[in-house]
Amino acid sequence: MQYKNSFYGKTVAITGKLENYTRTGIQSRLLELGAYPASAVNRKTDYLLVGAKSGSKLGKAKALGIPILSEQEFEAMASKGEGVVAWQ
Repeated sequence: MQYKNSFYGKTVAITGKLENYTRTGIQSRLLELGAYPASAVNRKTDYLLVGAKSGSKLGKAKALGIPILSEQEFEAMASKGEGVVAWQ
């Protein structure tokens, strides 16, 4: 079984305050998408989700070349193919 969304199997770190999610809420959302929520940014991080007043994770992600997403970009990517399952 293969899930078709941009976050399946990816490691996503979060920094700053998000408008539409609590910290627990975004972690639950990431798990629903098949992603791995991370508390730190490192070379294994696939995406950094950035909210207001982001911290040092943003600088580290930029230094490592990790894609940085706003909450709106995250939602747009998550909604593409959300819940679509292809059987192999």
